Amino acid sequence: MTTTWQLATGNAHKAEEILAIVADFGVELRTPKAAGLALEVDEWATTFAANAVVKAVAYARATGLPALADDSGIAIDALDGAPGVYSARFAGPGASDADNNARMVRELLLRGKRTSTARYHCVIAVALPTGLAPRADERDLIAGAAPDGLGLDLGDLILHTFSGTMEGAVCDRAEGQGGFGYDPYFRLEDGRPLATLSAADKNALSHRGAALAKLRRWLEQSGPRG
Repeated sequence: MTTTWQLATGNAHKAEEILAIVADFGVELRTPKAAGLALEVDEWATTFAANAVVKAVAYARATGLPALADDSGIAIDALDGAPGVYSARFAGPGASDADNNARMVRELLLRGKRTSTARYHCVIAVALPTGLAPRADERDLIAGAAPDGLGLDLGDLILHTFSGTMEGAVCDRAEGQGGFGYDPYFRLEDGRPLATLSAADKNALSHRGAALAKLRRWLEQSGPRG
C-alpha cells in the first residue's frame, strides 16, 4: 500500500531528482507546494547529516506526516573542503548557481589551480512521528546526527539518515546544459562532464541516488512506510 510522506525541500531541482528516484519506493512524496507549505527552515547545523535532520523535523512537525529531507553539497579539496554545507550560499545569502560557480572558479584560480579533486555529498533524513512529546535536549542530539544512522530519538520523532557520495573533480570551465548547482563544472572520475549526462544517468550515479538507494534497501528490509 502506498503511503504519503512529506518532501522537505523547497529546491525545485532537488525535488525533481528525488521524485524521479523514489517513484517506485512504495511511498508518495507530497511536495511543499502541494501541501501549501512555505517553511523557512534555519539550517543552523554544521554537517550535512544534522542539517538534513533539521529540515525533516521541521516538515514532519508542520504536517504530522513522515518527512524526507535532503542536505547536500560539494567539497573541493583545493579549497580545504569548501564550500561543503554552505554550497547553496557560497557566494552569500540568496546567491544563484552562477554566483556560486563564479566564486568557486575565482577561489581555485587564486590558489593557482584550474582543477581539483572534489566530491558531492548527500544525506537523506527521514523523520517518523511517534505521537510522543519532544525531548528537551534535541538540539544537541541533532548536532551529533550521523551520516548513516538509524533510530535517532527526539521523542516525538524517530530519525533515520542515509548518505551518499559522488567522486570526481571540478574545473574552471563549464560544459553541458543538464543538472544544477556546480554540475557544469564537475567531471566524473572517468572524465565525463556531469552536466552532459541525462537525468536518468545522473540519478544512477549521483550522491543523491546513492543515499536514496540506501533508504530503499532499508524500506525493503525493515523500514516502516506509514
